[in-house]
Amino acid sequence: MTGALLPGSKTALNPNEETIASILKNAGYVTGMFGKWHLGNKSPYWPTHYGFDTFFGIPYSHDIWNRDKDGNLITDKNDIRATWPPLPLIEGDKVVDSITSKANLSKLLTRLTERSVKFIKQNKHKPFFLYLAHTMPHVPIAPSSKFHGQSELGEFGEEIMEIDWSVGEILKTLDQEKLANNTILIVTSDNGPWLNYGDHAGSSGGFREGKSTSWEGGTRVPLWIRWPGKVDAGNVNSMLMTNMDILPTLVAATGAKLPRKPIDGVNFLPVLTGKATKDPREVFYYYFGKNNLEDVRYKHWKLVLPHNSGSYALSLHGKDGNGGKIDHVDVKMALYDLAHDPGESYDVQANYPEIVKKMLALAEIARDDMGDDITHRQGKNLRQPAIIQ
Repeated sequence: MTGALLPGSKTALNPNEETIASILKNAGYVTGMFGKWHLGNKSPYWPTHYGFDTFFGIPYSHDIWNRDKDGNLITDKNDIRATWPPLPLIEGDKVVDSITSKANLSKLLTRLTERSVKFIKQNKHKPFFLYLAHTMPHVPIAPSSKFHGQSELGEFGEEIMEIDWSVGEILKTLDQEKLANNTILIVTSDNGPWLNYGDHAGSSGGFREGKSTSWEGGTRVPLWIRWPGKVDAGNVNSMLMTNMDILPTLVAATGAKLPRKPIDGVNFLPVLTGKATKDPREVFYYYFGKNNLEDVRYKHWKLVLPHNSGSYALSLHGKDGNGGKIDHVDVKMALYDLAHDPGESYDVQANYPEIVKKMLALAEIARDDMGDDITHRQGKNLRQPAIIQ
């Protein structure tokens, strides 16, 4: 299953796959999700069919609607957005409302936060799993009116302030309900900034490129974990933990059972709790597009394989919510030592031919297992998505 699902997409997450929610629900947890799903566009491919007891949110990103950045209806028939429906708001398994203006959209983050706080309070005497998937700071930016004019960085800064407020509300609720010491809190993101949106995008922090690329600026994101008494506060860890590792790590922390089918995530709990110092992952594969193997990571080495990539470095970025041009460039094979060159500026493959050879062999293992559209390889172990009729 690949790609950002649009209205009318014919694939969804296969119901035979086990999610964090279904695993923890089977272990006795109450499960709730609030926010963006993006794994299926119609019932029965919404969260309550994948282990969540409660869901309130939207089926995909909030820019997938029939409105422009200011919330105005799009009437140009040559614009694909004109064919999209209003943004549906879902409660459980039913569409209960539609978001049809920027004013409506600006209330969404607060509503998701309030619902999350309510879920915590309602389930404070039970083990619970809460997944809050905020839709912003993805464009179009629409901060709540309570933050208007409070940031020198304009609407983007206001949106970050609102997200900070939201996390604060969760923390405050955990403290008030005396749940903080027995709750694992994870805050992270899904990808780097959409840089062509200029002042409505974030910063890649000096890493190369941004969203929709497999460069470090597109794939490295912050990750905070709080578990008082278990995870030491203030520690910084540079190991290669990914969002895929959250599932097996939480399984280890809760005593739940791993999925029956193989998964790519690894358990980081021993590292997080200080019981191990060795990185549990040495190898990582960067797939993009439908099934393109673009890079291989081995320890602190990153081998960039030949591929076509988006680039934000060649054209002027947009401003005020208008996106600039994204160019596409052919990328040649290169080797980067991320320990000394996290910005991926210096190709050192001529200095380390033995590392290149090893990593090319690792790439072949991935192609045999999962395939690779760039080299026209069909993987042996691909699992199919659900097909929507």
